[in-house]
Amino acid sequence: MKKFIYVDPTIGTVGDEQSESSHGGGKTHPGACVPGGMVQLSPDTVTGGDNGTGYNYCHSTIEGFSFNHMSGIGWYGDLGNIQVMPVTGETDLRSGSNREVHFTKGKEGWKSAFSHENETATAGYYSVLLERYGIKAECTVAPHTGMLRFTYPEKSDARVIFNFSRRIGGRADFQEIRIINDRKIEGKIICTPKGGGFGRGGGNISYNLHFVCEFSSPAKKLQFFANEELKPAVLKSFAHKDAGLLAVFGEDLKEPLLIKCSVSYTDIEGARLNFTETEGFNFEKMKENAENMWEKVFSCVDVEGNDETDLKIFYTCLYHTLLDPRSATDIDGRFSVECEILKDDSYTHRTVFSGWDVYRSEFPLLTLIRPDMVNDEVNSLLKIAEMKNSSFPQWELLGINAGCMVGDPGLIVVSDAYVKGIRNYDTDKAYEIARASALCEKELFGKEFHSVHPDREQYINEAFVPKKLSDTLEFLLADYTLSRFAEARGKEDDARLFEERTKKYKENFNPLLGFMAPRKENGKFLWIWGRYDDNCCVESNIFQQSWFVPYDVKGLSRLFGEKRTVKLLETFFKKANLGALWSEDYNHSNEPCHNITHYFSMLGLAHRTQYWTRRVQKEAYRTGAFGFCGNEDVGQLSAWYVLSALGFAQLCPAEPSYFINTPLFRKASIKLDSTYHSCKVSDTFTVLCDKEPLRYPYIEKAFLNGKEITRAYLTYEEITAGGVFSLSLSDTPCEKALTEVPESFFRK
Repeated sequence: MKKFIYVDPTIGTVGDEQSESSHGGGKTHPGACVPGGMVQLSPDTVTGGDNGTGYNYCHSTIEGFSFNHMSGIGWYGDLGNIQVMPVTGETDLRSGSNREVHFTKGKEGWKSAFSHENETATAGYYSVLLERYGIKAECTVAPHTGMLRFTYPEKSDARVIFNFSRRIGGRADFQEIRIINDRKIEGKIICTPKGGGFGRGGGNISYNLHFVCEFSSPAKKLQFFANEELKPAVLKSFAHKDAGLLAVFGEDLKEPLLIKCSVSYTDIEGARLNFTETEGFNFEKMKENAENMWEKVFSCVDVEGNDETDLKIFYTCLYHTLLDPRSATDIDGRFSVECEILKDDSYTHRTVFSGWDVYRSEFPLLTLIRPDMVNDEVNSLLKIAEMKNSSFPQWELLGINAGCMVGDPGLIVVSDAYVKGIRNYDTDKAYEIARASALCEKELFGKEFHSVHPDREQYINEAFVPKKLSDTLEFLLADYTLSRFAEARGKEDDARLFEERTKKYKENFNPLLGFMAPRKENGKFLWIWGRYDDNCCVESNIFQQSWFVPYDVKGLSRLFGEKRTVKLLETFFKKANLGALWSEDYNHSNEPCHNITHYFSMLGLAHRTQYWTRRVQKEAYRTGAFGFCGNEDVGQLSAWYVLSALGFAQLCPAEPSYFINTPLFRKASIKLDSTYHSCKVSDTFTVLCDKEPLRYPYIEKAFLNGKEITRAYLTYEEITAGGVFSLSLSDTPCEKALTEVPESFFRK
């Protein structure tokens, strides 16, 4: 059976103002996509609010379909350009659900009611019935091109409205549109922070989107409008900050109307060239090609199981993992960074890097199943850092560091890739940038350097950021990964320097509180009222953030008290609602807690890792629009599930050890990549369970290529060498199994 049929893109499609809680949901979208494609063509239910994809399952109307979206993000989102809405007859010239612009002349808008009963979403395809007009709207895509198919009621006054000023999280600043003929239009949409966008402008995102759009049938009339007023019909071009276009096809359409649109972030020539990647208006062929692309990319992982729900969640999570980082490269190899056009044939330039989220599970998963994507992303981060003479971006969108979240996640991802042998980029330059970032250098390569690390004496010399606990611990982790990067390059002095700095994490432990705590400029602790205080923590509290020392879990346990540590961990999970949108204890809906289930293994209690990991899998992930317990975060929440379902978690970046948990499926295979993996034993790595894991959730014995192992982890080298990892399972905890762990990741 084909794997793509298990994908349900409606999972997680809840945004702000949803009915179950005031906290946002998964914030995915149900639209048509291909793996890593530039175009994500999806319906829009609203413009405004914290609905980062423009779609919210809890809404009852659709205002159009736009050609580029971000998946699983908060902070008000961005993109959502070239919004297209099919209508019949005359309508108001506002959607009626766009909160970013004033609706002054009309009453109802052009939006249409819809029902989820008449909505279909699969990998590469979306359709819905627009009830107000009786129009069936369908979407499918190629990497740089999207196609819409509108089936109108017989003898209706068929029309299409184009809204070029629309943008998620704001509005486009300016639009320049040209009518080429009665079948074709081209244009440029200019977006800057002044118009809002990511963080409602706080992300400082600027981009120019160029497009070519063609109709399968000639329009009888093409007429521009702005500010809800039609312009003279003789205009063949129009430039405005609120440009729209009304295309009238009339009552003579004998067949469905198809609209094909290509996009480019470089220039109009790029959009025209991207338009040639598909021929004609064969909707079914494009849909079939999209499905085949998903089926091909899903060959990187194969699982066998009888539980249809688990299969649906697994392949939907794999689907979301492979959406980003997406290609930002035209088919001629050109791309844009801060509106500067570049070309580099050595890699595919990618965008949408949610660093603080994805370094934890998504990139450790991608190093196993798609190391080529990791290599592309390192090249992309390096290109941007080189151009800006800066640290690697923290949260990158279209070549710009949005500065969202904390720490130095780009450094972490680059260090992890290098340690694992993914090195098809300028490794010397990558290391110099990483080192300059960690040392907060003022100059690099003879130019002023811009570091994301805190330019504070307390951190450089004492390894803490005053009044910022999360920042302190995130930067310390980045320093630790850099120490491993340095070690792998033979830079022994640097390796010692950064490791010794990392060991100072213990100085942030407040013995009176019994947890980590923020410190003042003079080094003394701030007053904290208790473990659930969130003062100086980012999207977490003291209890959650105190665990964030993945490179020295045993050392942390001695700091807490070894017996107390186990008791605290059990309390951390037992008190939590594992499927909640937010929890003061273990909180799977946000990243600081991810992978803590595997701390038990580091403490010699692998059976508790197995127990709690299974609990999180089953309680934090569901089918349906409320399927994710929090923002999906550009693949991170999904990747945690996929990796744990295969039976692993990488506890600490740049430490290539994958700690074992009981897999979700009886058999799972990873197809290895001989360009990046050794494949010494086989070109696949297969995990086999002797019994059904859902009924027998505990590991009794483990064998790697026939040899029993007692370690609680496998190395990256062992996995990527290929072979068979066999597990004997039990229905009762096996406390003496998989007890061997390193004393510390620190080097002796």
